[in-house]
Amino acid sequence: MNDTGSSAMEPRNLSAARSWLAQDPDPETRDELTALIASSDDPEAQAELEDRFGTRLAFGTAGLRGELGAGTNRMNRVLVAQAAAGLAAYLAENGSDDETPSVVVGYDGRRNSQRFALDSAEIFAGAGLHAILLPRMLPTPVLAFAVRYFNASAGVMVTASHNPPNDNGYKVYLGGDDQGSQIVPPADGEIARHIDRVATGGDITRIPRHLGYVRAGDDVVEAYIAATAAVAPAPESAAGMQWVYTAMHGVGWETTSRVVSAAGFPAPTVVSEQIDPDPAFPTVSFPNPEEPGAMDLAFETARSSNAEFVLANDPDADRLAVAVPDGAADGGWRRLSGNEVGLLLGWRAARRAAESREEQGTPTTTDVSLACSLVSSPGLEVIADHYGLDFFATLTGFKWISRAPGMAFGFEEALGYLVNPETVRDKDGISAAIAMLGLAADARGRGTTISGLLAEFEQTFGYFASDQISIRVEDLSVIDTIMTLLRKDQPDRFGTVKVKRVDDLLTGIDDLPPGNVLRFWLKGGSRIIVRPSGTEPKLKLYLDVRGSSAADAAERLAALTAGAREVLDSLS
Repeated sequence: MNDTGSSAMEPRNLSAARSWLAQDPDPETRDELTALIASSDDPEAQAELEDRFGTRLAFGTAGLRGELGAGTNRMNRVLVAQAAAGLAAYLAENGSDDETPSVVVGYDGRRNSQRFALDSAEIFAGAGLHAILLPRMLPTPVLAFAVRYFNASAGVMVTASHNPPNDNGYKVYLGGDDQGSQIVPPADGEIARHIDRVATGGDITRIPRHLGYVRAGDDVVEAYIAATAAVAPAPESAAGMQWVYTAMHGVGWETTSRVVSAAGFPAPTVVSEQIDPDPAFPTVSFPNPEEPGAMDLAFETARSSNAEFVLANDPDADRLAVAVPDGAADGGWRRLSGNEVGLLLGWRAARRAAESREEQGTPTTTDVSLACSLVSSPGLEVIADHYGLDFFATLTGFKWISRAPGMAFGFEEALGYLVNPETVRDKDGISAAIAMLGLAADARGRGTTISGLLAEFEQTFGYFASDQISIRVEDLSVIDTIMTLLRKDQPDRFGTVKVKRVDDLLTGIDDLPPGNVLRFWLKGGSRIIVRPSGTEPKLKLYLDVRGSSAADAAERLAALTAGAREVLDSLS
């Protein structure tokens, strides 16, 4: 058994595993790695070592995100220490000579989140930075808010959002001119190079640490609550409103409940099994409101409490799901798509911008804009045109959406909404929930419902329908192969619908930065967009149609979805 000394014949990555073990401060990951090294003659152990050390978890525009465990391809204390030291070096290099860079650190309720946050704060303080640790586990939007509240140079949020239970992540925000938005190129690449230099330098135990970080008081949370409650103060019609809320075993409830109370809305009936933080996520197989079955307990609670609608946050509360009765005799419920919610909130923002313009007597042309990711519904552009607002379609992710000039509202179809850009420059599931409560209460005052608002939207702007196809893979090379084949031999039709034009965003187009995205424009105004997921091992296809009626849009979408699946089958 090759468990002493290195040799030319020892299994691949064994030397890297030993070096890692020598610096790992975590007893749990040390134990798992020690067992692997001791079993390194076993082919299964060798495969596991290759998976853990054959590559490195990449730091990019989403920071770091991956499975917990020992190794360069896992989330752990060694990798977090390297990331914190690399970010500290970047901030010191790019800061002004007369001001000490500052970093605010937040964390959610996932496994190791608090430990990773403490490590980061100690390393930032050890590097001579002003480090501020949020007072307890809190939602991601509070961290994004805190970057601006403290006028910090940067922020770090330890979270894996809605990923599987054994994942964690490290999301980075920048202050100053970036206004608390997530990092984008070239900052991500520069930070990654600093991290690589730290990793190449060897033992993390030599990274300076200091306990001189500051623990923030509750004033930052109170300020977030006040600003978010102001998004939609409750009207009189909210009295008696019955609704259900679930935190999906995450950290959303404490903050959300205080915002709801401050805004004057009635408290919801909560899904008690999911209301408290629990890193095991015991009632869901996947803690994402988009996943089948994730909201079943919320629907049961809604039926038993005679609720009018359901609101759900994901575990770090930066996303929002909305569900309504489906009108069936059996008391069924359906979750609205991210596009449906985004269009309702976009319509709300556009009306408010128009009302403000009328009050101020400003011209119809304005620099106020609506923005969404290019894979989100084209209906938002129709809203913007209707109200004389600017419109921007960006690459996927709020790191791009949040930077749209003059933005009053931004969204992406993956349940992300930015309704209060003066407060948070990132998606915020809590402020979006307050905005939806306001819409629901206003509709209630007019004798209608959220479903009624959707019908009003269609009568005003037309009938839009969207679908998504996701292909989850074990081997990421499968995604690369499909994208290569689609570029090499572009389909001329999807089913019976002909392709009119193809945009390959790999080299950049329409003033968008380069991205691994293919956009197929189809006859009749339909479109299909294909891209790899930025946070999960998935290939995603986004399908959008516009019809003359709801039935026509649904029929067009069904045909387009079938045609897209045929193309995918031909590539496998």
